[in-house]
Amino acid sequence: MKDYSPDKNALRELDRDVTAFVNRGIRNADEEQFNALALKGFAYQYATIGQYRAYCDKAKTTPDTLTRWEEIPTVPSFAFTKLLRSAFSAQGAEAMTLRSGVAELKRKRRPVYPDAGAVQVMEEANDLLAKAYLFPDVERMKMLFLVPPPAMAPGMVMAKGLEHMKEQFGTPDSGFLISFRGLKLKTLITALKVAETSGQPLAIIGATMVLDYFLRACEGERVRFRLPPGSRVCDSGGYAGRYTKVSPEEFPARCRKILGIDEPFCVNALWLCENSTVYYDHVLNSALSGAQRPRYKDIPPWCRVVAVNPWDFRPLPKGEAGLLRHYDLTNRAMAFGVQTDKLGFETGEGFEVIGKWGRHIGKAAVDHAAAHPGGRLVTKLMDFVMRRKMSRVGRLAALSA
Repeated sequence: MKDYSPDKNALRELDRDVTAFVNRGIRNADEEQFNALALKGFAYQYATIGQYRAYCDKAKTTPDTLTRWEEIPTVPSFAFTKLLRSAFSAQGAEAMTLRSGVAELKRKRRPVYPDAGAVQVMEEANDLLAKAYLFPDVERMKMLFLVPPPAMAPGMVMAKGLEHMKEQFGTPDSGFLISFRGLKLKTLITALKVAETSGQPLAIIGATMVLDYFLRACEGERVRFRLPPGSRVCDSGGYAGRYTKVSPEEFPARCRKILGIDEPFCVNALWLCENSTVYYDHVLNSALSGAQRPRYKDIPPWCRVVAVNPWDFRPLPKGEAGLLRHYDLTNRAMAFGVQTDKLGFETGEGFEVIGKWGRHIGKAAVDHAAAHPGGRLVTKLMDFVMRRKMSRVGRLAALSA
């Protein structure tokens, strides 16, 4: 058997080449170089991840047999083998796994960012995206994060990413507004009132669920804010299975009504635990450049997003809903290719998410049940806690007037 073991300089060279590709910017369209780097990354992961290599060998896939990035086996973001075995015999499940191009590992590989090189590549890529899609018109601004800080939630990828975003683009008075006692509602309302009078724009960034609970509570109590021009909202976690009480159309409308923030300044972001790149709606970037495009998420040059059929995992035509499969040169901590259970579709230049897969083999059914990662009990508890907390919105707003 051929020895594919990389030499000691291979990883450093790979990171350097990927970083150089990223730094060519979001308009880079070098497909040949993308393909070359993908194959190079696959060769490294094939050589260094034993379980992944074992699957590839069964599928007769090695660095010598591949010519295109689309042929690289993906790693699932969900219990793929368990799902298949619920529908097929053990033999049938194995056959389906090999046919699908999804390499299920015995232990789910979560992003652990094992070395400084992996972190640096990821941060440089996401800094470039945040600047292009969230802060194209400013160098720094005050940010309010409606998520727990990394010290409180060390395993939350979004929290760690937002801390870095604060360092790169935030003013010193930026901060996290969720503590062990829950959302700092008084601090949030006071900050919004101060922004109204000072004229200093705000960036409100957090989970769709928390933001929508706040907006609904304000609506019910007839509380309104008029934030300064240039203020913006960035939400994440909605429309992909974690929170389904608001639609992608309703959320920007509610931000305009309650906060006075125009629709292009409401940017949805897709953060995936198993993927390094954060995907943003292009709306703010397009509005400021004068472009007229429907809302969807842009795909940066170092990534590819493909919707696949949930029965045979073959690519679908653009516009047809399927399971989203992400390929990402910067995702060395996990895998170049990640097969998700998120339903969505490709557009002409990007993609959009429409929900979470209902986990029915061969059927692209959306799971409409709102669900916290902790399960149904935690979902009900979170709903109770959030409604109780938000019941104070009207009183706190009156005190801050």
